[in-house]
Amino acid sequence: MREEIIISGRMNLGVDPVLHAWGWEISVYLFLGGLAAGLLFFAGAYYLLGKGDNYPAAVKKAPVLVPIFLVLGLAALFLDLHHKPYFWRLYTNIKFQSPMSWGAWTLMIITPLSMVWAALHIREWFPKWDWKFQWIRDLEDFFSEYKKHMAWAMVLLGVILGIYTGILLSAFNARPLWNTSILGPLFLASGLSAGSALILLLSKNERERIIFTRIDLILIGIELFLIIHMLMGFQASTQAQIDASHIFLGGDLTAPFWIFVVVLGMLVPAALEVMELRHIKVPVIIPVILVLLGSFMLRWLICNAGQLSRYLY
Repeated sequence: MREEIIISGRMNLGVDPVLHAWGWEISVYLFLGGLAAGLLFFAGAYYLLGKGDNYPAAVKKAPVLVPIFLVLGLAALFLDLHHKPYFWRLYTNIKFQSPMSWGAWTLMIITPLSMVWAALHIREWFPKWDWKFQWIRDLEDFFSEYKKHMAWAMVLLGVILGIYTGILLSAFNARPLWNTSILGPLFLASGLSAGSALILLLSKNERERIIFTRIDLILIGIELFLIIHMLMGFQASTQAQIDASHIFLGGDLTAPFWIFVVVLGMLVPAALEVMELRHIKVPVIIPVILVLLGSFMLRWLICNAGQLSRYLY
């Protein structure tokens, strides 16, 4: 008689019967990263289109908040790390097949880039600020010569950051709910929608508000299409993914998903934005808060639902 010892990570209490790996920190990080990506994308894109003066909230004012969002998101991510003193090892090499490597290097580049862009436009928040130090003016003049290059980098890195927040989850193919290529485009569209909504709140330009209201309506439509496509894809896939989709289709998280993400986070703000376009006055803060709430809840629910899903066969 021969004794065999089988060792499996699935026997870990943090893995089976459900995964207990990520808490609220990751949801906050993904939300703030997506929001920052959306703001940087619009700032860079409209600067390159020569609309900096026409759309000041998008190009100059909203991006000043981006470094704050990124620092808070990175702080939440740092809190989640189990081996905090060794985070620097992510930067000892580059692995093109690793989403975490892509994310780490993208954040390392985009964070100081966003700080420089914010410094160049901080006067939008403090128009009466007296710049007494000559070196600050010299620094502003120096970076102003490279704004076009910075704008291209913001557009490219903004898209990478927005997609990465979804790919980070989809790379964990051991969880059937995350094992879909839809998460990258979905999180990108959600981040762009959140960014456009925040620009709406900060804008005092009527033309700018109309443009970003239309943009947000298009992005909400794209999000709804991707969500429906994702759930249909699960229903047409393996039994494990069919079971995973039931978390949102009759399972424990069905009500929060459809109420907070789809209805309150997409359909209601879309209706309010259509009313605004038809010259029916709606307090702009209401659809903005709802869109931001829906964007956060999308990430929080998908993070938790993915950990609940598992392969049984």
